[in-house]
Amino acid sequence: MRIYTKGGDKGKTGIFGGKRVDKDDIRIEANGTLDELNATLGVIRAMLDEKDERQELLACIQRALMVVMSQVATPSDVREQNQNKVPEDIDLYCEQQIDRMNAEMQHPSTHFILPGGTLISAQCHVARTIARRAERRLWTLNRTDEVPPLILRFVNRLSDLLFTMARWEMDKQGAMEERWKAFLYKKKSP
Repeated sequence: MRIYTKGGDKGKTGIFGGKRVDKDDIRIEANGTLDELNATLGVIRAMLDEKDERQELLACIQRALMVVMSQVATPSDVREQNQNKVPEDIDLYCEQQIDRMNAEMQHPSTHFILPGGTLISAQCHVARTIARRAERRLWTLNRTDEVPPLILRFVNRLSDLLFTMARWEMDKQGAMEERWKAFLYKKKSP
C-alpha cells in the first residue's frame, strides 16, 4: 500500500462520510492541532523511562485523542455512523490524575510560573499550549458544527493536566519552579 494518494494535491482532503473539504477548513485545523498535541505527548513518552508511571497515563490520553480526532473529522449529521466513541469518563480521569498529582506535591500552586525547568517539565508546557490552541480551534468549529461537549471538556481538562504534570515533574525532581507573579485571585481580601 502506498502512503501517498495524490488526492490532496489540489488543496482538498477527505473527512468521515466521504465529503472533501479545504485543507485549511476549521475541522482540519482543529484535527491538525490535536494531531500535533498527540505527537508532542509521544515525545514526552519517549523521554520517560519505560517503567515511569506516566507512560500508562499518557498512552491512555493518546488513545483517547485518536478517537477525538476521528470524531472531530466527522460532521455532526453523520456522527452516529462513526463507531469510534470517546471514553465517557475521560474528562473525569484527567481530573482524578490532576487531584492525585496535586496531593503528592510539596508546594501548592500559588504563582504564575515561567515554563521550563526540566526537559520533561518544559515539554509538558509545550503540550499544554498546544492543547489550549486545540481547544480554541474546537470552539471555532463548534460555532459552525457542534462538537460533542465531552470533547470540549476533555481538551480543557487535558491542558490543566499537562500544567499539573509539568509542576509534578519539577516537584518529583526536587527542582524549584521559576515564579513570575502570585495569583491575585487567590489572595484573601482584608
